[in-house]
Amino acid sequence: MLILLPPSEKKAADGDGPPLDLAALAFPELNPVRERVMAALAAVCRRPGAAGVLGLSAGQAAEAADRARALTTAPTLPAAKLYTGVLYDHLALDTLDAERAAERIVVFSGLWGALRLADRVPPYRLAMNAALPPLGRLAALWRPALAAALRPDGLVVDLRSGPYAAAWRAPAPAVAVRVLRERVVGGEVQRTVVSHMAKATRGAIAHDLIASGADPRTPDELLKAVAGLGHTAELHGDRLDVVLAD
Repeated sequence: MLILLPPSEKKAADGDGPPLDLAALAFPELNPVRERVMAALAAVCRRPGAAGVLGLSAGQAAEAADRARALTTAPTLPAAKLYTGVLYDHLALDTLDAERAAERIVVFSGLWGALRLADRVPPYRLAMNAALPPLGRLAALWRPALAAALRPDGLVVDLRSGPYAAAWRAPAPAVAVRVLRERVVGGEVQRTVVSHMAKATRGAIAHDLIASGADPRTPDELLKAVAGLGHTAELHGDRLDVVLAD
């Protein structure tokens, strides 16, 4: 089983390790694209209008520029410690067996393409849905490189958000996880897609699967594992709906 995660917008502020060593990162086949994206990001951040290109506020764009200038010199930290948003709070990596989590998880990134948890990178800011001149949309740029670099052996559990899922379509057997909220309105049961709680739920599901030692090999086995861990879930082809009740 391989678990695919998005990054988080919220990240640790500083690293404490040596500067970036691209050759040491997982999926070295991605390094030519990584270098192109790093260069394009640095160029964008040197020009007026970077905030609009990156889809950021002025303050966020200034932070992104500072980090882009220091990508090759700033102290690094493992991806396991870099990402600190809601999903990663509920993933609670510090409570999991580190070796098992490292084997199971791949984190997607607009800047790095894909990372393993032990990969050391500096803090950065770049979303997969950005379009960097002259490269264009990052998801489209990364797609062929990721297709060549990622060759999973077994079930893929896809917990990524839309822009990151667009960068690589996992081969079968693969199951994308969607989180729904169920409530009764006017005597009728209604379900809606949720966002903030979806991050927390995806993190909890990844945590529970790894902590339990589960190793489902088919979508049906995944459904049984997730339900056995206390989640309400339904399988619809290659999609697993996790239902949160009000």
